[in-house]
Amino acid sequence: MMQTMMNRYRIAVMLLLCLSSFGCKKFLDVVPDGVATLDNAFSNRASAEKFLFSCFNMMPNQNDPFTYPGNVGSDEIWWDMDNSGIHGRSGSQIARGGQNMADPLWNYWDGRRDGKNIWVGIRDCNIFLENINKVRDITDYERERWISEVKFVKAYLHYFLFQLYGPIPIVDKNLSMEVEPSEARVYREPVDKVTDYIVDLLDEARSGLPEMIEDPINEMGRPTQVAAAALKAKVLVWAASPLLNGNPDYAQVADNRGIKLFPATVDRNKWVRATAAIKEAIDMAHSIGHGLFRYKSGLISIPDTLQLNFTVRGAVTERATLNPEIIFAPTTSANSFQNYCTPNFYPTQVSGSQELCATLKIAEQFYTNNGVPIDEDPSWNYAERYGMQKNTNQTHRYFIASNETTAKLNYFREPRFYANLAFDRGLYDVQAQLGVTTATIKHRSGEPQGVVYSANHIPTGYFIKKLVSFRSSITGTGLSPYNYTIPVIRLADLYLLYAEALNEVKDAPDHEVYQWVDSIRNRAGLKGVEESWRLHSSLPAKPSTKEGMREIIKRERMIELAFEGQRPFDLRRWKDAQKYLNQPVQGWDFQGLKDVDYYVVTTYQNSRNFTYKEYLWPIYQVSVIRNSNLVQNPGW
Repeated sequence: MMQTMMNRYRIAVMLLLCLSSFGCKKFLDVVPDGVATLDNAFSNRASAEKFLFSCFNMMPNQNDPFTYPGNVGSDEIWWDMDNSGIHGRSGSQIARGGQNMADPLWNYWDGRRDGKNIWVGIRDCNIFLENINKVRDITDYERERWISEVKFVKAYLHYFLFQLYGPIPIVDKNLSMEVEPSEARVYREPVDKVTDYIVDLLDEARSGLPEMIEDPINEMGRPTQVAAAALKAKVLVWAASPLLNGNPDYAQVADNRGIKLFPATVDRNKWVRATAAIKEAIDMAHSIGHGLFRYKSGLISIPDTLQLNFTVRGAVTERATLNPEIIFAPTTSANSFQNYCTPNFYPTQVSGSQELCATLKIAEQFYTNNGVPIDEDPSWNYAERYGMQKNTNQTHRYFIASNETTAKLNYFREPRFYANLAFDRGLYDVQAQLGVTTATIKHRSGEPQGVVYSANHIPTGYFIKKLVSFRSSITGTGLSPYNYTIPVIRLADLYLLYAEALNEVKDAPDHEVYQWVDSIRNRAGLKGVEESWRLHSSLPAKPSTKEGMREIIKRERMIELAFEGQRPFDLRRWKDAQKYLNQPVQGWDFQGLKDVDYYVVTTYQNSRNFTYKEYLWPIYQVSVIRNSNLVQNPGW
């Protein structure tokens, strides 16, 4: 028993000292109890299952607005800047240009500053894989499935680090007790080697995963063959994208072995490989019944316009048991995130509501009702978009309160605009037992959803409606969220990735590229790309060129996947982050009492000063000092 404890202790100490900033004292505080537990962890099925779930628990939580790097921290989601608790979180500091290497924010390498130590999760996966064969009271099928699930988690954890840091160490097995200290100082491996490792691991995992979840009540949130195929596709897209595919900024980065960590030249075949993987994942998904979500009202009478609104919102907020679009979603709850996005409809101020919002640029990002950008539609008055207009007819009866004044920006927009965002004098709808409950947003100073003294409030004027389920209640005395989880991968994501990859592979876009984008647009109530641009854009030939279609596909992703934790990652892999993240953060003046005071474009933050070095996270400088084989990311 004592020998086992010492072996485990030495292995864990070596690995964590080389990968992270954990010091000996901190580790000594926790290892003995953990090791004693580990000796019993694989003695029977029940204990092994608990260890299995602990591996799942190490996956980053996409439902947490403040600890997941795809949420607060970019230019998409802003916050109540008067709330010191939120204002001081790592994501809020990153959004204001606070990232650093002295003590990095969202440190997922070492487990600091709102980040988990992902290497601990990978270590736990390895421990599970090394010991699961000791368990006797499980079936061969169950053992094989659990092994495959842990390989999926292990691949996901490597992929998550890969997205943040680029080249990373590959930890396929935990270190043996005989390893020399010099061998324990691991190296970051080249991008292509990391990519192949993760892809191979997912291929291994796929064979032992179920084709679909047979018991959704008890097993939803566990991976399937389609989930493994979809994750593989996303890994290959990352490797093919400009950030890591021949990026000249990284061409000369090498470790002390002289090994170059980034590919020096662009390899078009990486897009070919990604295209094949995405198509395989889509075909697998279709073969077992996955499809785009469409809301069905059943016996409830709901106007078609609102059914479309619920369709757009439900693609994300409908539970996986009712949503064929979801490929993989964890079991964590989005309730807290949802509450932060919910306007305060209640008799008194409710803590935890209306603290998160969308920025003005995101409101401008959505198309006009003709399905093209607002600055490309000659019939839409772009120059006067910040002016005011009273709603005096029936055209916007489902979106804007009658005889109320709001910004011209909020008129004649596509359905996804009204499904994603709520705004001053806009209508807010949820499903009720016998139909629809509708409320009017009033966000000017002193009004029910506006700022009242020091109470919680959003600054920009755009509530994030998309993340509030249409099944949640907005009546009563307090928050009553419908429990759901934000999907990690949904089918619309794969469709748009496939269109993107095809466009990169082909010399010019064609019907095969258009059809995948059009399927998303049609579900959202819009005409296809070619027709919309031909009839309504000042740039009618845009979809016919590779560059023009690339721009369209990027915008479709930013619209369709808004607020789902995708945009910050996409902006980085496209190398577009400097263009977008250095723009000022703006909104309406939430302190305005009257419409003329409120509808004034107000800047809440000037340029973030995002530079090329921030495309990859810095490694904690202490970790680099402790392990001289680690190379710091460029620019830090």
